[in-house]
Amino acid sequence: MHPDDRQAARRQLDKRLSTVPSAEVIARPQRGWIRAIREALGMTTAQLAKRLGVSQPRVVGIEQAEAKGAITLDSLERAAHALDCRLVYALVPRKPLDALVEERAERLAEKRLDSTRHTMALEAQAVDTRDEDEQRKRLIRRLVEHAGSELWDNA
Repeated sequence: MHPDDRQAARRQLDKRLSTVPSAEVIARPQRGWIRAIREALGMTTAQLAKRLGVSQPRVVGIEQAEAKGAITLDSLERAAHALDCRLVYALVPRKPLDALVEERAERLAEKRLDSTRHTMALEAQAVDTRDEDEQRKRLIRRLVEHAGSELWDNA
C-alpha cells in the first residue's frame, strides 16, 4: 500500500472507531454475553440448545468457553443469531492510529540518533543540540510520511 493510502486508511479507521463506546462500557460480563443475554431473556440452556441445533451440555460448554475467552468467532456468531443478536467484532486501538505511528517513528528516530551520537562521541565531536533537534524532527516526519512495515521491525 502506498504511504499516502496508509495514512488515509489510518485516518478513516480512526474516524470510524471514534464512535465505538469505551472498552469499559462494552466489557464482556464475567460469565459471558451469551449467558447474560440468555438469562435476561428468561431462556434455558435447553431452549438455546434447540435454537442452535446442539445438545444442552454443548450450550453449557459454549457459555463456559466464552467466559474463559476461548470461544471461536463462529460459535459466538451462531449463538448471537440464536439469541436474535448481532455480533459486533472490532479491534479498537487504545490511541488513534496516527498517534501510534508517530510514537513508533519517534522511538525509531531516537534509536537511530543514539547510534550517530555514540559515533560522534567516539570521534570527540560534539553535536549541537539545536541541530540534533532539527534532525530528529526531520527524521520523524520522514518516517511518518513513509510509514511502512520497516517502522515495526525490532519491536
